[in-house]
Amino acid sequence: MEIEEIEKKRLLCRFKSEAGEFLGDTMDLPLDCTAEQLSLICNALLQNDEKTPFLFFVDEKEIQKDLQSSLNINLLNTESVLEIVYQQQAVFRVKPVTRCTSSIPGHAEAVISVSFSPDGKHLASGSGDTTVRFWDIYTQNPYYTCKEHSNWVLCISWSPDSSKLASACKNGKIVLWDPDSGKQIGKTLVGHKQWITSLCWEPFHNNPNCRYLASSSKDGDVRIWDTTLFKTERVISGHTKGVTVVKWGGSGLMYTASQDRTVKVWRASDGILCRTLEGHAHWVNTLALNTDYILRIGPFDPISHKDIMIEKSKEELQQFALERYLNVAKVCGERLVSGSDDFTLILWNPEKEKKPVARLTGHQQLVNDVKFSPDCRIFASASFDKSIKLWNGMTGKFITTLRGHVQAVYMIAFSADSRLMVSAGADSTLKLWNLKTKKLQIDLPGHADEVYAVDWSTDGSRVASGGKDKVLKLWQN
Repeated sequence: MEIEEIEKKRLLCRFKSEAGEFLGDTMDLPLDCTAEQLSLICNALLQNDEKTPFLFFVDEKEIQKDLQSSLNINLLNTESVLEIVYQQQAVFRVKPVTRCTSSIPGHAEAVISVSFSPDGKHLASGSGDTTVRFWDIYTQNPYYTCKEHSNWVLCISWSPDSSKLASACKNGKIVLWDPDSGKQIGKTLVGHKQWITSLCWEPFHNNPNCRYLASSSKDGDVRIWDTTLFKTERVISGHTKGVTVVKWGGSGLMYTASQDRTVKVWRASDGILCRTLEGHAHWVNTLALNTDYILRIGPFDPISHKDIMIEKSKEELQQFALERYLNVAKVCGERLVSGSDDFTLILWNPEKEKKPVARLTGHQQLVNDVKFSPDCRIFASASFDKSIKLWNGMTGKFITTLRGHVQAVYMIAFSADSRLMVSAGADSTLKLWNLKTKKLQIDLPGHADEVYAVDWSTDGSRVASGGKDKVLKLWQN
């Protein structure tokens, strides 16, 4: 084909969203139409005031330069309409963390969990030394040491309004803390007969008072606690072995994973079992929802409304959180992915059916952690086989394997704009991955031993990590 002919050749194209909705009418575009020009057209059709960044795909292949270089010219049927799928990217960009800004000692045993509050203003950690600590992220100093537990603090969880932190220990007790004073709120929640494996709060858009907390335990039960009256509201039992994770979904459902190889879906309002998801051949270790990030940040907007909590009423905040949740859920509903000791992951559509969407194989060892990116487009799985794998969030299709760790990978955390990911492992390093290039961007050594916990703040400004060396580290750009 002559060069002049290619230049003259035009295509009938149409924009289509990820949810499958068409945008505007069919249009006639030249083959040398660039990704930047497609962005301008897309923003104009959507009537966006600000220039929103987009990615464009044809048959799942990204248009990086122009239409022509992304298509097989010889196989093109110029009569048919070419569907260009557009994906909106986060307007703000998170800077990659490149250095450790402080190493804060304080814990007397391994740091097992670290977590930033949803508003990004507080940082807490739980340790084998039986304490919970709050840290000042601005001066990078220890703030409060909270002593009430008499055994290892295994997990911590912030309420979606950032007003309280729940911590749970190996003795099966749960304590609530006030981050502003470091004091215990009310009395200790007692009821579980064995250690607690995970904690999860009721989503903000379902209840802006952040009153109910769910806990899962090795004793096989899930308990819902009333954190105002400090008592058990409901016990949900049905698993035949220890429950490893509990997730409180945005549509009023709860999801639990267990060592009995099943995942169960419950109605949170009355504890009725909706369905049992079967397919794993060994313990189910980890669960992730595509709505996890949105449910975690509740009413906070990391971009524009830093102090939205002060200006708006509870009802307005609840509406804001609900709209944002629905926005995420409308693309494909609430998706759930489970990771297991059987080396596999399973993607589910748990609101509607008990048949898996996809069963994902490839890991050579147990799957330890799985997380969805905040924009729900991909999820990542970390394994004892030293690798991290990336998968398509809608279909579960395998994308790529990220290699760099030389020992087991324990945990992963995404940046709020979904462009970066950090991982922590037994090789005493953190690694920062670029999700556009799907490559290692920077190695972050510094810990003296295995790194068990990592979290990226909701505003994207810093990463916290902790592990066997008893030190909490903060990383920034």
